[in-house]
Amino acid sequence: MKNSFFTSPSNYPEPLNVLGDRITVLARLEQIGDYAVTLNYGHEGNGPPPHSHPWDETFFVVKGEVDFVMDGEQRIATEGTLVHFPAGTVHSFKFGPGGAHLLEISGRGSQAVEMFTALDHEVPGPVQDGVKLAEVLRNNGVELAG
Repeated sequence: MKNSFFTSPSNYPEPLNVLGDRITVLARLEQIGDYAVTLNYGHEGNGPPPHSHPWDETFFVVKGEVDFVMDGEQRIATEGTLVHFPAGTVHSFKFGPGGAHLLEISGRGSQAVEMFTALDHEVPGPVQDGVKLAEVLRNNGVELAG
């Protein structure tokens, strides 16, 4: 049985440092069962390269704008926009001018929180070791495209 819980800014866990951006885990898969929720703050120009994974992923732009690539098409998402990627869809995004805040909901079977935690520990800071980065992603269910 899952327990009710209440998460507010006063009790957020310490944000993870994911390649120079901050990701706060608001709810883990094991807390809810079917999805995980994170709040992501990304710096201008940062964001993941084209990739896919075996779980659905939905983003809500809380603040700023984000340049998403979906189905091979570039789309600018501004505050209030919801973007959804079904499992297996190749997608990417870059944070727009001044950075942005995204609410991310990762679906059933998600390893997103584990991946973010591994990146925080194994690939600290914005400096990227491409081989190590690809290994951490692969070990957490994410495949880089191309």
